[in-house]
Amino acid sequence: MTPQGANNARRFSKASAISWLWRQLSRWPLARLWRISSALGPLVYRFNKRERWVTDRNLAIVYPDLSIAERKTLGQHSLRHSTATMLELGHAWMAEPNKVETSILAVHGRDKLDNARTEGRGVIVLAPHFGNWEVLNFWLSSHFPFTAMYEPPKITALDPVIRHGRERMGASLVPTNPRGVAALLKALKRSEAIGILPDQEPDWGSGVFAPFFGREAYTATLLPKLVARTQARVVTGVALRIPGKGFEIHFLDADERVYSDDDVQSATGVNASVESAIALEPAQYQWEYKRYRKVVQEQQNLANFRDYRLY
Repeated sequence: MTPQGANNARRFSKASAISWLWRQLSRWPLARLWRISSALGPLVYRFNKRERWVTDRNLAIVYPDLSIAERKTLGQHSLRHSTATMLELGHAWMAEPNKVETSILAVHGRDKLDNARTEGRGVIVLAPHFGNWEVLNFWLSSHFPFTAMYEPPKITALDPVIRHGRERMGASLVPTNPRGVAALLKALKRSEAIGILPDQEPDWGSGVFAPFFGREAYTATLLPKLVARTQARVVTGVALRIPGKGFEIHFLDADERVYSDDDVQSATGVNASVESAIALEPAQYQWEYKRYRKVVQEQQNLANFRDYRLY
């Protein structure tokens, strides 16, 4: 077997094991998954240096007024929720639809989507990495024509598993390229709903720097282009975890600046909208993501960039 063939075999074996685990966990009650998360979360915080360091660094930037002990506690709670999200992927993607629907205990703000569609306008849902965003995808695609961008996973053998899980209730997944953007525009012009991840750093040239909790963060500029061409309404959507019981869906009005035709103002509104969602329960945000990886000094290629590194 060639080295490439051996590599592919290992990836397929790993993907099969992960898929099998998700399938098994999909049969377990959420209360049990939360108990496991509560046991594993502190271990992840203690032994996964990368996750702990990035989480602690982000929390120090975002919540400078908290004591070190308070930030440590918040970081531990955050990694517990992130662990729960990973364990709940089988629930969102593979459990019986009725079981997933029943786990959604309440939906707040649905009228924001219904009213927009009644007016003949599409809805852009900003879905940050908060709570269980896969449960949010399940609910949206169960109740509305829904389109979202999708980038295949690094383990390519998992692609059909994840794609099936996200599409099984009718969601349409489109690539993260100009063809995908065109599909989003068409969906909005049909007065449908689309989902955008507002808190991932885009590639250079696809974003601007805008404040996120007072610190400049490189933020995508796709939103104002979609709004300008479709007059869509923008809301923030999250699936807040009620530990051991289920989830509550919240749709919040986006910050009005998202409608600006100025990219920086619109990006500022996007980040402010994410901040409002995080305020529901900061521990449920995925703080281990390097949101401040790109900084102004990196773009300008300053010789003393090293002095500004955050991670």
